[in-house]
Amino acid sequence: MDEAALRRLLDDVRSGRATPDDAVAALRRLPYAELGFATVDHHRQLRQGMAEAVYGPGKRPEHCAAIVRELLSASDRTPVLLTRASAEQITAVLDANPGGIVSGTTVVWRPAPRRAERIVVVTAGTADLPVAEECVATLSAHGFVPRRLTDVGVAGVHRLLAQAAVVVDADAVVVVAGMEGALASLVGGLTGAPVVAVPTSVGYGAALEGVTALLAMLSSCASGITVVGIDNGFGAACAVVRLFLNPARRVPVEPSEPPTAAPADRDPADTSQPSRATR
Repeated sequence: MDEAALRRLLDDVRSGRATPDDAVAALRRLPYAELGFATVDHHRQLRQGMAEAVYGPGKRPEHCAAIVRELLSASDRTPVLLTRASAEQITAVLDANPGGIVSGTTVVWRPAPRRAERIVVVTAGTADLPVAEECVATLSAHGFVPRRLTDVGVAGVHRLLAQAAVVVDADAVVVVAGMEGALASLVGGLTGAPVVAVPTSVGYGAALEGVTALLAMLSSCASGITVVGIDNGFGAACAVVRLFLNPARRVPVEPSEPPTAAPADRDPADTSQPSRATR
């Protein structure tokens, strides 16, 4: 259940279109539903402003389909994602839940309305694209329309510098890079926007399946870079989502009264005001 659905339920009770018993029955599924093989979280969007995601690996295709069906039934607006899905899982889930948008191994139902934030996803090489595509699909599910800069790694730094204005003007940047992972530091030095770095398992020999890029990004001299796990495009997108969709930021806060300045000591030569001792 998302915030809009909860508000509609409360309005229905207030207007008499629904009884208190109807509301209790609906809220009984909040914050989760038991399916036997899964405990489905219906409360994430209310808590975090984020869509619930179903992680595909390790699940039976019919389990994926049932979980997605349960999530879709709880709200008519909240986005739902299936990530890292196999071809067999995608087929089973779409047969049971039509309307999903497939992007690589990610499937999205009911993407959120388009948002205005300027998000840029930068990849060092073409081999990093599968991770970047997972990130872009997750961002798109939440209403973001990320711009992509592809194959602009440090081995040809002029390619990135030609697009420097795009990076500088961004509200947030995701950098996806393997090998030695230096691109994250370069981008972090160009822009003041939040930078989320994703090390990938792309690389030869001492790249150590992404460990070298991970350590390089964690050791970056560009201060304040956020680093997620190896090949975790989904996690990088969620880091951006948290920056802009935290429900707590949308709650109006009453402005506090400015602090009252302490009175300055009276000039002894000024006889127009009594001294503190005689007031």
